[in-house]
Amino acid sequence: MTRRRLLHPLAALGAATAMVAVAAAAPAAAKPHHQPSGPEEINGYRAVGYLMADSPVTRDVQVKDLFTTGAIEDVTHLNYAFGNVTSNLRCEITNVPGEGDAYNDYLRLVGPQDSVDGKNDKTNKHQRIAGNFNQLRKLKERSPDTKVLISLGGWTWSDHFSEAAATPERRTALVSSCIDVYLKGNLPQIGTFGGPGAAAGIFDGIDIDWEWPVNGGETGNASPADRENFLALMEEFRAQLDAYGEQTDEDYLLTAFAPAGGWNTNAGGWADPRLFEVVDWLNIQGYDYAGGWTGNTGHQGNLHPDGTNNWGLALDNAVGLYTAAGADPAQLNIGLAAYGQGWSGVTVGDRAGWTPDPAVTAIGTKPYFEIRSLGQGYFDPAIGASWRYDAASGEWWSLDDANSVRAKAAWLAEQGLGGAMWWDLSGDYRNELGGALGDALRDAEEGPLD
Repeated sequence: MTRRRLLHPLAALGAATAMVAVAAAAPAAAKPHHQPSGPEEINGYRAVGYLMADSPVTRDVQVKDLFTTGAIEDVTHLNYAFGNVTSNLRCEITNVPGEGDAYNDYLRLVGPQDSVDGKNDKTNKHQRIAGNFNQLRKLKERSPDTKVLISLGGWTWSDHFSEAAATPERRTALVSSCIDVYLKGNLPQIGTFGGPGAAAGIFDGIDIDWEWPVNGGETGNASPADRENFLALMEEFRAQLDAYGEQTDEDYLLTAFAPAGGWNTNAGGWADPRLFEVVDWLNIQGYDYAGGWTGNTGHQGNLHPDGTNNWGLALDNAVGLYTAAGADPAQLNIGLAAYGQGWSGVTVGDRAGWTPDPAVTAIGTKPYFEIRSLGQGYFDPAIGASWRYDAASGEWWSLDDANSVRAKAAWLAEQGLGGAMWWDLSGDYRNELGGALGDALRDAEEGPLD
């Protein structure tokens, strides 16, 4: 699955901000952790982390690592990414590459060295799920306060949302199928794994990552009717989740990944009070404000506006779109990045190269653990942005580090926001970033959550 990125330019926001770049301090060592389970909240705040389905295979980052690194203490909710709305306009788990990931979800055999409880998966009639689902079940047994949500869509798998939400009948059927698969746990039978109720009790709610209503995303599958249909779909999710919760005596969460740019926010209905009425919270995109599509180096996750650069995008402006429309600040989490956007051919490293330079080439993204020590680190407190520059290679990377994380945590606490969100946990280095966030939230004034 590919990570999200912004597509459409936005008129510049805000006045120019003076640049005062200072050398960043070396990252502090991860704080030792001793508690065996995760918190329900951190001093009145949420800390949501996306957990990619393929990260145990592609990055050797296991569910177990949440305990071995201490990250379980610094995350309150896990968003398992992703579930797919297929061409059948239903939530389905298939074993077809590109259309589903049953292998990582519940078929892959996990050995004892990678297992939360040290026990390996077995192929017999007594074990009905393996893979990530079984590890998540074991995680919840060890850390019952940690909530797990299934995230539907993402940049790659948002291609059928528009069609699936187009009529009341389709919305009803889609939501019912999602509850059936992920909350009731009725998985396709594949060999000895799956079957009715096999994954029951793992997921505590549903996170919607439709990128994006009306404007589309990677596939461009969109319609002008998406705004109304998106809001109606979210209302249908809320209604069916509440109805199922009446049967099970559970409160199921409904959340969504929300855009930062006004072109998507306004067109897609994201700032409509109808949405605020039905979601528990929104995770606001706080990254990918600059990248290969912007022509030159730029801050991908600045807290405050960087003059007219990055189309005027900034995290504070993004949050302001929602609070101005009536969202309760406690409903909003700010997005943080455990990866960086990079460029090569850069000759001036102590600032962003705002003037397009044909010698500068975008080199894509890398996880934080690969670039955390590259070259020299910088942090600009005026705009709340960090970056690293390696003069030898000419590489320049925009990223979140401990300095920007602490600045953003302090800001969200001042604004009375509900917390923060990570894309994604596999990019962190031994919970260096997650620990910085957790400690900053614990040191802040008590947050707004009950």
